Amino acid sequence: MTTTYDYLIIGGGIVGLSTAWQLQQRYPEKNIGLLEKEAEFAQHQTGHNSGVIHAGVYYEPGSLKAQFCRQGVDATIEFCQQHQIPYEQCGKLLVATTPRELERMEALYKRCHDNQLDVTLLDQQQLAEREPNIQGLGAILVHTTGIVNYQQVCIQMAECFRQLGGKTFLNTEVKSATEQDDGVQLETTKGAFHSRFLISCSGLMADRITRMLGIETDFQIIPFRGEYYRLPADKNKIVKHLIYPIPDPELPFLGVHLTRMIDGSVTVGPNAVQGWKREGYGRINFSIRDVLDMVSFSGFWKVLKTHLRTGLIETKNSWWKPGYLKLVQKYCPQIKLADLQPYPAGIRAQAVLKDGSLVHDFLFAESPRSLHVCNAPSPAATSAIPIGNYIVEKIVSRQDHDSE
Repeated sequence: MTTTYDYLIIGGGIVGLSTAWQLQQRYPEKNIGLLEKEAEFAQHQTGHNSGVIHAGVYYEPGSLKAQFCRQGVDATIEFCQQHQIPYEQCGKLLVATTPRELERMEALYKRCHDNQLDVTLLDQQQLAEREPNIQGLGAILVHTTGIVNYQQVCIQMAECFRQLGGKTFLNTEVKSATEQDDGVQLETTKGAFHSRFLISCSGLMADRITRMLGIETDFQIIPFRGEYYRLPADKNKIVKHLIYPIPDPELPFLGVHLTRMIDGSVTVGPNAVQGWKREGYGRINFSIRDVLDMVSFSGFWKVLKTHLRTGLIETKNSWWKPGYLKLVQKYCPQIKLADLQPYPAGIRAQAVLKDGSLVHDFLFAESPRSLHVCNAPSPAATSAIPIGNYIVEKIVSRQDHDSE
């Protein structure tokens, strides 16, 4: 027997849960469900990241990323305060270690002001006073950056959603989706579902859900694996802030950084290496289907050609730990090879266009009966509440238009 819902959300990461919770708040009388293929929430991108509440340093002024991230800091902290979820605004230092990085730092400092962020420029001496174990020529102090456990946030969002009357279905993987005049028919591992309107927050599977519904798009998800290490407990006090390098503006990745975690530990990473399985967190995980999807997509080869040198360096450092170590020793020489202890990797779902360009901003697609979050990389966790609100407002606007 098929159960009909007013709205179904695919995806139990933080974006899907935020959307479901806020949609049920807006429409308490509606029958809303959320489908998650794993046994627990937040098992992929949400649960395999640095746990950072990003301030919004890097993003193009006026972009959705810049807008949502700035709003998301306050919204995330307010949610944590309301539900007694531990968090800390410890601040972040973006450290320049070369003259070229100093030039990039000046441009980044201007962008911080363009994005209306609370930042302070530090010279070499001021940096040393704040962080004696960090060396650099200067730094940007981002005051509002924080840390949290996003899995805890997700568990609470799911509870809020259910308390409002929403229904969650774990171990429920979508196998097919068909758009009809009166909604979308889903076939899943737990049977059939029908929804008058579908919202897909599918992360690493975003492109496959759009293709199931026959939506024409110009992108494909390419997985990049981010590898981390954890420092030993005696190094937990090595820094007071989060420590980031000055990133290469041509790349969407932020470089290997030191991150204080909310549990008191410190992680190193991530790097960014090509993934050969969308949900493969091990170094040698491989999926024939995922690889065939990539190699048959013209954009993959263009990305590979454009970033070949960087990709080879990242791959070398992935397999050769001393190379990885050098990246962090640029600004923290006290860390030694034996300090790099195992820690779970993450996977970034990066949308790539057919012309080989990386999609830097959040990306959405729509059909008459569905809305899809197609690209939601970092800072999606920080931005999840504003993203959910954005989706809800789009749905409200659709309803208002349909009722005219």
